[in-house]
Amino acid sequence: MDFTIALIFVIILLPIFILLIVLLLFANKGKVFFIQKRPGFNGKLFGIIKFKTMTDKRDEKGELLPNHLRITGVGNFMRKTSLDELPQLFNVLKRDISLIGPRPLLPEYLPLYNKEQAKRHDIKPGITGLAQVNGRNAISWEEKFKHDIYYVENCSFLLDIKIIFLTFLKLIRPVDINSGEKQTMSKFTGTKE
Repeated sequence: MDFTIALIFVIILLPIFILLIVLLLFANKGKVFFIQKRPGFNGKLFGIIKFKTMTDKRDEKGELLPNHLRITGVGNFMRKTSLDELPQLFNVLKRDISLIGPRPLLPEYLPLYNKEQAKRHDIKPGITGLAQVNGRNAISWEEKFKHDIYYVENCSFLLDIKIIFLTFLKLIRPVDINSGEKQTMSKFTGTKE
């Protein structure tokens, strides 16, 4: 079902893909996609695909500038509208991820999870999930993990339908997305037991 739905969306959204690719070719000087290793089912790494929203500008020491200084105008719009996530439909077609599931996080977090948090890797990650429709970047890591584990332990067709419906509502009226100087959520450093 994931594959079929993702394929339909790719076909329907093809004109939007083309438009965004053209805009990003100019905004990012030819670099359109951002591919980053993320852990999926059972912690197996895969390359998540996103539209590139930031430049590769560096300081005099060769270090990347802070996120808020590298994000482009087009990139900022794409993040606020979640359009930067569209290429993940190809990850669904490759069967790396599902449409619904815990969002794939950074590999460096794997050793930081406690036993309960590690359950998020008992199923495939998703483009959207319970944490995304219940606060996204506006909630704490502990709350995110609580939603992720609830989904892992209670996933069902009806819950998926609810999450899809709430995701579309969030896309129509974007909230819970960090902007300004804090474009990304703070790093997870582990949970005190």
